Amino acid sequence: VFPGNCWAFKGHQGQVVIRLPARVYLTAITVQHITKDASPSGTIISAPKDIAVFPDLLSLCFVPKGVDVDREEETLLGMFTYNVEKDPVQTFPLKNMLLPRAFSHVKLLVKSNWGNPWYTCIYRVKVHGKMEKPESFNQGPR
Repeated sequence: VFPGNCWAFKGHQGQVVIRLPARVYLTAITVQHITKDASPSGTIISAPKDIAVFPDLLSLCFVPKGVDVDREEETLLGMFTYNVEKDPVQTFPLKNMLLPRAFSHVKLLVKSNWGNPWYTCIYRVKVHGKMEKPESFNQGPR
């Protein structure tokens, strides 16, 4: 994590959809930004502030029968505030009990930053959870 080596988007609002390497039962999200000491300007006003997390079902190739994609797309798994006065690596628990199943994509919606009107930077995002077992593991002996 080096100053300027971030995913930057224009303005103070934006979103990113992260494709996971496997289907995951989501439990937490970690967001990381640089510290004030590491910043050439001595400020980190480009850090995200208010962030919402959703499962992203619109990216799925297969939607199980009976699943209402529009309803679940809007199911909030967590809303939190990244605090620039705390540790640069912050982990936030998600409410996966609302949707107790695995997902292959997660959407981060950044609603505001800490005051930079031109851009917002995200340095690192980690998605935590438990990987779904492959179908063959769930069937047992025949």
